[in-house]
Amino acid sequence: MAFAPMGPDASFFEVLERHRASLLATQKRDSGEPPDRLASSSEVCAAIENVIQGIVASLASKEAPAFTIEDRSSWKNMKIDDSAGLQMAPHCTMRKIKSDSLTSVQKFALILKVLSMIYKLAQSNTYATKRDIYYTDSKLFGSQTVVDSIINDISCMLKVPRRSLHILSTSKGLIAGDLSYVEEDGTKVHCTCGATVAAVPSNIQGIQNLITDARFLLIVEKDATFQRLLDDNFCSRMSPCIMVTGKGVPDLNTRLLVKKLWDTFHMPMFTLVDADPYGIEIMCIYKYGSLTMSFEAHHLTVPAIRWLGLLPSDIKRLNLPKDSLIPLTKQDLIKLDSVRRRPYMSCQPSWREEMQIMADSNMKAEIQALACLSADYLSRVYLPNKLRFGGWI
Repeated sequence: MAFAPMGPDASFFEVLERHRASLLATQKRDSGEPPDRLASSSEVCAAIENVIQGIVASLASKEAPAFTIEDRSSWKNMKIDDSAGLQMAPHCTMRKIKSDSLTSVQKFALILKVLSMIYKLAQSNTYATKRDIYYTDSKLFGSQTVVDSIINDISCMLKVPRRSLHILSTSKGLIAGDLSYVEEDGTKVHCTCGATVAAVPSNIQGIQNLITDARFLLIVEKDATFQRLLDDNFCSRMSPCIMVTGKGVPDLNTRLLVKKLWDTFHMPMFTLVDADPYGIEIMCIYKYGSLTMSFEAHHLTVPAIRWLGLLPSDIKRLNLPKDSLIPLTKQDLIKLDSVRRRPYMSCQPSWREEMQIMADSNMKAEIQALACLSADYLSRVYLPNKLRFGGWI
């Protein structure tokens, strides 16, 4: 089925306004979400001191010290909250990082090292980046991924939001459209729909005076698609709106920004991802959260996010040429099966249907496949009509 090109009109805004009203009604029913409160420096220090006292007590009792942390590697330890996404189950299993085990002694030492660095930062009320932590002893840490994992474990163990640990994350996300705000240092930022886009701030908690008239927010999986939409003036023609990209798997700050915009404005939010298992997983991170950071998903997720495209059913509906499609690899099938089994999929029958279509066809498609219909089909036909006719799930 083909649609004619269109721009925003009365019916377009009416559809979005009805969707927004529905979201607000749901939000009123969803009370009880934990407040997004950061821990103070003194609270961080106290939490670390409590851990160290536990280590001293173990040594005094001639026992090998160990860190005890919730096991975030299994979906069995997760529950789903309609208003907050993934949550740790009340009685989830724990894992011990022991100082007397060959398999965990190095991680025990690394956690202790990073704890001491965080303690000094909190005491002096100064900040460091994750890269700064890594380069204090790159040979010891081995990789930046190890540092990231340790910081997440510490945040979970201390029950302190990760952004309260005085360790900053470098933002990779971009934002464009109808939005202005003031950063913590007083810098005024005015996002536009032009070629010059704004980087997602590194301190989301510090931004103030957010102003927008945007009717919706579009989360774009890939930077290349984000830039193409800007080049095609999609943002300007559909104004007022906001576009965000996390350039693939979103970083912490991009997720925090999307969450802050939702909490502040409750505007309809949609995702545009590839019709493949990894695109679906990225969308799930924004909507439901990830295993590794499930302990604070209520500060990072927007369960109201809807899947706008690219839907596997769109491939057949639009009769995309076979040479624009890609066969699913063995790894794709493993990932697809993994995503389909996740607990939140039980409340997403439409998503399960789309993934079944993908599995049955054994094909996937990137967003760029729409270019085979016309160079600007995505920006001038596909997205406008999806938004106008409520083509999201």
